[in-house]
Amino acid sequence: MIIEIDFNSDEAIYLQLRNQIIMGIATSRFREGDSLPSVRQLADLIGINMHTVNKAYTVLKQEGYVKVDRRRGAVIAVDADRMQALEDLRRQLQVILAESSCKNISKEEIHEIIEEIYENYQ
Repeated sequence: MIIEIDFNSDEAIYLQLRNQIIMGIATSRFREGDSLPSVRQLADLIGINMHTVNKAYTVLKQEGYVKVDRRRGAVIAVDADRMQALEDLRRQLQVILAESSCKNISKEEIHEIIEEIYENYQ
């Protein structure tokens, strides 16, 4: 598992970790049923506090990306509730598109960006 943390970033470390795991799921580096390292292992590997890893795992669990198995620890388990995921995405996109509109970014430019990003996940 390759996780890179930018200690100079303004983004919280637990969010960087969360985002990288989600990116790993999206790019198939992590698949349904894969076990993540234990909190202690990942903290030692990256050189961060165990509580930070635990917070990232807790957020991922709350968001439906992992489940906690007593024997296997944190396991990739993408939430099957597709309708809820679509609704969450819709809410997030409404804000992003409103911000884009305020900055005069065209629909075509947005589509181009989406296509460019989406290519990484297929």
